[in-house]
Amino acid sequence: MECGRLVSVSSALSGMAPLLGGPAGQSALCRRRGKLLYDHDFGALEGRIKGPADGGSAMSLDDQSRATTVAIIDDHDVVHAGIEAWCANAEPAIRVDGKFIDPAGYLAAEPTVDVVILGLQFGGAKPDFSTLRVLCDGGHRVVVFSHLTADEVILTCLEIGASTYLTKSEGKRHLIDAVHAARKSSPYVGPRMGRALLNDSTLGRVKLSDREREVLIAWFQTESKELVGKRLYIAPTTVRTHLQRARAKYALVGRPAPTKSALLARAIEDGILSAGEL
Repeated sequence: MECGRLVSVSSALSGMAPLLGGPAGQSALCRRRGKLLYDHDFGALEGRIKGPADGGSAMSLDDQSRATTVAIIDDHDVVHAGIEAWCANAEPAIRVDGKFIDPAGYLAAEPTVDVVILGLQFGGAKPDFSTLRVLCDGGHRVVVFSHLTADEVILTCLEIGASTYLTKSEGKRHLIDAVHAARKSSPYVGPRMGRALLNDSTLGRVKLSDREREVLIAWFQTESKELVGKRLYIAPTTVRTHLQRARAKYALVGRPAPTKSALLARAIEDGILSAGEL
């Protein structure tokens, strides 16, 4: 298994020994009812195993053209500065293309970026789930980066459609890796999100957003993503993003669906649609 590849929950732990630091590290990962478990003595196993996103130098023009682009929405300037400094040294490259103190500024500017980093809470108010829903329904890949740690908040964000949820105390390494994963619509699990998933009583049930369900059903009933886009009045690229996100959610709970037929089987299992609706 290569360093930097997504961790498969079903991977043989013996084969992962070199990456997990020998027998002690092997206990960090196991499967229980489709969930990832975290060994807190080990320090938590992230959704992907790779070295810290440290070092690096200023980006060349070629690096900039290949960089993952992000926008930051957070009401603290110090958070903007910190994330921008982390991204400047990221490898592969990450470029901050927009910084906004509130969601209204971002929605007015509508920058074209690969990933949105969302602070979730603005002006001391309650979690801004409505903004997250607008972003996710619009096909944006969103990494929630918040100081809120309640399981209910984390699970609600994932249900709405966030690519991942990180607490601000989890810091640089997790955020950089989560941004890289989000760009590929791949699952990424940090320590606090992992505990929330473990505590979730739905036991491996995937929580798709309303838009993801709508896209799935339309895709099963049509022949192409282009036809889905016309039916739902969204771009084919947005259709693709919702499908990738749905696949990532199934993979996250140990129920992979790499093909259209596999995804259809999962959808029927979960009651999203019936065979008679095809």
